[in-house]
Amino acid sequence: MIIDFRHRQAAHCENGVTSNLLKHYGVDISEAMAFGLGSGIFFVYLPFLKLNGLPVTSYRPLPGLIFKRTAAHLGIKICRKKFRDKEESMKTLDKVLASGIPVGLQVGVFHLTYFPRPYRFHFNAHNIVVFGKENGRYLISDPVMETPETMTYAELMRARWARGVFQPKGHMYYPVKTPSRVDLAGPIIKAIRKSCRDMLSIPGPLLGVRGIRYLSKEVKKWPERLGEKRAALNLGQVIRMQEEIGTGGAGFRFIYAAFLQEASRILNHNRLGELSRCMTECGDRWRDFAVIAGRIIKNRSGEFESYSAMSEILSEVAEREKVIFSELKKAVS
Repeated sequence: MIIDFRHRQAAHCENGVTSNLLKHYGVDISEAMAFGLGSGIFFVYLPFLKLNGLPVTSYRPLPGLIFKRTAAHLGIKICRKKFRDKEESMKTLDKVLASGIPVGLQVGVFHLTYFPRPYRFHFNAHNIVVFGKENGRYLISDPVMETPETMTYAELMRARWARGVFQPKGHMYYPVKTPSRVDLAGPIIKAIRKSCRDMLSIPGPLLGVRGIRYLSKEVKKWPERLGEKRAALNLGQVIRMQEEIGTGGAGFRFIYAAFLQEASRILNHNRLGELSRCMTECGDRWRDFAVIAGRIIKNRSGEFESYSAMSEILSEVAEREKVIFSELKKAVS
């Protein structure tokens, strides 16, 4: 039982899964367009929610929302399911595969046996596509891997039922009905407006631009408040979420910039192209922040590489992103 599904590598798991699943049904959108239509760019700092004992920082919305929003904006009917019973989740997966439908799954990274051991940590918001079953092994299209992989029944069930923050609980999803023709112009405008609201208008100090500004103030206080060792652990968590785990960080800024470039051509709107370049520059500053953090964590920091310097970069990033999303809001109003 093998579905004729084309594996394509991507920069991020859920963007790649969304793009690959929709391409399978003739909706040919890039990873960047899937990310933009899914209003995937975001920021939240949650000091009260712990992952591996450290505060959670995320640069994306909750798992599954990018796929859900992209489908909604394009008028695609989808099926999404979570389960209470492990065996039932696997039976349902087998049934859907038998009908010739590739299935998106949310899984825990720690239990993905094809991942190199240094990258297998407790993170439950990873996404893959299962596109068949052969000789008792499931065929896996993981967008962050170069080629398709395989897993046994027991291995895949364990990954689908990983414990901890953002438990997948067997979460599976797939398109049910796609329109015969897709016009991207309207969905692009709606998605940009949604991203502008998420980054500028959600109340409270921990989300969007306000969240970046809040983290900027916190970072400066960490060494004195927590001590050097704990401060370095907190900092390492922020950078791991930014650069290694599927929450995006600087990379998401570059992907969103690519989306704005595509949107600029589709809408014939030069201002979006200009703001794409601004977003790329913002991504560069996120990377500068990560470089200093890495040197501090490894005790290799120079004279001007400090928690205060990182705080200043984050403060600058917050102001830049406030301007970018404010201008985007005007551009699509």
